[in-house]
Amino acid sequence: MRADVVKLVTFQLGLDLFAADVLSVDRVLRYTPPNSVPDVPSWVQGVIEHRGVVVPVVDLRRRVELSDDSITPETRVLVLNTRDGFVGVVVDMVHEVAEIPAANVSPPPALFRGLSAEFIRGIAKVRGQLVVLLDVDRVLASTERIVFDQSAETGIRE
Repeated sequence: MRADVVKLVTFQLGLDLFAADVLSVDRVLRYTPPNSVPDVPSWVQGVIEHRGVVVPVVDLRRRVELSDDSITPETRVLVLNTRDGFVGVVVDMVHEVAEIPAANVSPPPALFRGLSAEFIRGIAKVRGQLVVLLDVDRVLASTERIVFDQSAETGIRE
């Protein structure tokens, strides 16, 4: 891949457009309710099996502190390949794979603070629209992953 070009998978959460680097997206799946797991944060919907591995599924709306919305036929699970393993994220709709000049990606504004800002890698301009570029490695941080793995193991053993 050329260094001056960025390929992004764009998706929607509510009225907002988000994106993840195409190399971070392992698969786009139709939404099916995940298996629930006890004692996990409210933004973790549960687990699915993907490629023989138990994968946590995060409600991305809740994770970035947007209001809840119902599941529709367009709802998808993006299976992200993070440095800590696979993570599934529930999104309202997947739009496209967009190829844009790297110059169209800017760092997030300094005024972004709080929980949501942790997940933002930058802002990109795609087809004239501003898109929030997700930092997929931060969706389920290492400490949360440890807690999740422990809860998942307990839930599976019971």
